[in-house]
Amino acid sequence: MKVGVIGAGSIGLLFASYISKIFEVTIYTRTEDQAYQINENGILLRKKAIIKQSSVKALPISSWKGIEDFTIVTVKQYQLSTVLEQIKHLSKRPKNLLFLQNGMGHLKLLEEIKGINLFVGTVEHGALKENAYTVSHNGEGATNVAIFRGDFSCLQNFATKVPADFPIHVQEDYYLMLRNKLIVNAVINPLTSIFQVKNGELIQNKYFFRVLTSLFGEISFILNLDHPEEHLRQVMGICKKTAENRSSMLKDIEANRLTEVDAILGFILEEADKQEKQAPLLEIVYYCIKGKEPAKGGEL
Repeated sequence: MKVGVIGAGSIGLLFASYISKIFEVTIYTRTEDQAYQINENGILLRKKAIIKQSSVKALPISSWKGIEDFTIVTVKQYQLSTVLEQIKHLSKRPKNLLFLQNGMGHLKLLEEIKGINLFVGTVEHGALKENAYTVSHNGEGATNVAIFRGDFSCLQNFATKVPADFPIHVQEDYYLMLRNKLIVNAVINPLTSIFQVKNGELIQNKYFFRVLTSLFGEISFILNLDHPEEHLRQVMGICKKTAENRSSMLKDIEANRLTEVDAILGFILEEADKQEKQAPLLEIVYYCIKGKEPAKGGEL
């Protein structure tokens, strides 16, 4: 199976490195320079004290023709419009697309794509891009995927063939899968970015924890969660499990990049507006993050 990976940030490099053990992989980068460096050096995967090299073909995104059997789109949500516009101008529509964006704001964008098998997923791994061709695998987890529209068979086939040390689990309900990850991201990512702390500080500091529970309460109210206490335990459990990790949003802020706050908190605020519910704390947190963002930014 030929697999394309669109986006050569931390997640794109991580996926390309692992699945290249099984599949013929082409990774598509934002710049020609990064493609050149990957072709020259391969992708270096750092995991604890071990570094492994993977041979992967790299091309700039402008060269993507959509000819692979399966394509994984790992760009940030705010970069999706560029990819979707490129799809419209391909001479041949890609067969199967898996989107791995945080939040749920991208779902309305996927509605615009017709005649293609579409899948969505969530990533639990911790990864850090060290340079153009090196990625550090800081936290092991799994990838959850589900069908958004189309035929299920290719997704199932792909998931069963990936390496055992990089598991992909197929879920039945894409909405619940994305919603559960959204809740975690909506609490941990923005608060760690505002307080500039690692994940564990949110439950270790009693004042930060008060803010966490208040923010979670608003999110639970807006999303109409049936068993909010279970979701709160999950958020706390992830804070504990990833206590030494820095959230992806905090990394974006520190690197002066755009964040995915619109795909995460923006989606929940839209839901609040639809239901005519008040979300004062959520709005404050959202505007705090928007105030920290640069006017322009973002890398594939």
